[in-house]
Amino acid sequence: QLQLVESGGGLVQPGGSLRLSCAASGRAFSTIYWYRQAPGKEREFVAVWVRSNGTTRHTDSVKGRFTIFRDNARKTVDLQMDNLKPEDSAMYYCNARILGASYWGQGTQVTVSS
Repeated sequence: QLQLVESGGGLVQPGGSLRLSCAASGRAFSTIYWYRQAPGKEREFVAVWVRSNGTTRHTDSVKGRFTIFRDNARKTVDLQMDNLKPEDSAMYYCNARILGASYWGQGTQVTVSS
């Protein structure tokens, strides 16, 4: 069983920054995804980090503003979010898939508002 715990969400003004963290325990994983879901909307892909080669990919709407990376000291996969916009407000989740099973954390809320 893989446990995922997100942290780092909060309230921030437009143009501000937040850093989200995803801590994984219980099983080895190869890839960590970040997703988000705003009220009344479907959950959408934000970014992915691949352990084997450090490959990353970000959805177009966050490119140049968000960066997914592995913090080796803290053993987390983080999402650095800069120049936040009100439309970035959502519950953010990290996700991992192992042998056909999908694991989700409980989410962390990000609210961008003045």
